[in-house]
Amino acid sequence: MIILLLRILILLLFIFLIYSAVKYLFHPKRKLELAHEQKRFYFLDDPENVRKNFLLTYKGVLFEGEKYLGTTQSAFEVVSIFIWPKKTSALKGLVLEDFQFIERKIRENYPVAKIDWKSPIKEFMANNNSDEEI
Repeated sequence: MIILLLRILILLLFIFLIYSAVKYLFHPKRKLELAHEQKRFYFLDDPENVRKNFLLTYKGVLFEGEKYLGTTQSAFEVVSIFIWPKKTSALKGLVLEDFQFIERKIRENYPVAKIDWKSPIKEFMANNNSDEEI
């Protein structure tokens, strides 16, 4: 009887370990970390939860975005987004087209949102946009 209980306990432990490993491998946060290490684009967001900030990585730089809910003509939607880098020192080498690419990707999920960058990207974008107008 005790041997049978031990076998069942070992089987349950084995199933739990396999479940934990699969859950770890497919966790979105792990995918974000992997994309960050490989310097690829990855957008981690919970579109159903407006209060939860999104994370994205692009060319080895990790950005965080804060969403704000507001009204449009037909519904309540995310109308404003503020984005900032986690480490400003990681921005070295990024150009205007990189930030425009990030904005396009965010607009795929939030088409009516006004995207604002925090310092120092805000000043960089303003300087480059004024250069293009001249």
